[in-house]
Amino acid sequence: MRSLLLCLALITVLTACKEKKETAPMQEDTADTMVAAKDSLTLMAENFGFDLWDQVNEIRFTFKVERGGNQSPGRSWVWKPKAGEVTMMTETDTVTYLRSQVDSTLARVDAGFINDKYWLLAPYQWVWDRDSFTYSLEKEVPAPLSGTPSDKLTIVYGNEGGYTPGDAYDFYIGADSMISEWAFRKGNQAEPNLITTWEAYEDHNGLKISTMHQGMDGNFKIFFTGVSVR
Repeated sequence: MRSLLLCLALITVLTACKEKKETAPMQEDTADTMVAAKDSLTLMAENFGFDLWDQVNEIRFTFKVERGGNQSPGRSWVWKPKAGEVTMMTETDTVTYLRSQVDSTLARVDAGFINDKYWLLAPYQWVWDRDSFTYSLEKEVPAPLSGTPSDKLTIVYGNEGGYTPGDAYDFYIGADSMISEWAFRKGNQAEPNLITTWEAYEDHNGLKISTMHQGMDGNFKIFFTGVSVR
């Protein structure tokens, strides 16, 4: 397990999301404005099937990375959200744990789960994490890879809690209300550390999931196989 986790450590560090338990300064708005803003994020997430999430008993997926044609073995996950149970399967190990009981011995495995889940279900994190970040929305912004005019949703996490606090994500949302590209900015720095596409969407019982993320030159890919929702 050590060799696999070290191989994917860079990706985990770059993209691990924040936990709902985090606290961060709220936006400087009135209470009524905050309620409306949260509702708008929920509506945006529902374009990806979030309104069906409470019916999900189990979701399976395998996270893989490809660089220069070399593909990682991947990490496979079985997540039972209602039970709070996660199982990780690699070529050498199988680990099952409860997310409510993560300790130092499970932190590296759980960080991998949080990272991979964020790539899979980032729009849902807009709702799950919404007390942990501030955000802004700009209209008609050129997407960084395609140049297509898009709505740009920028999310900046608080500086405390989670595996990589203070990080920022720019989501570029097309006319079809789907994410077409995104950028990751470590520590909310100005220049992106990573930009990829969001493509190859699949519909799994109403959940709309992007299964392919490619960099500008196509030599870097993060993708999912074996996605299933029950």
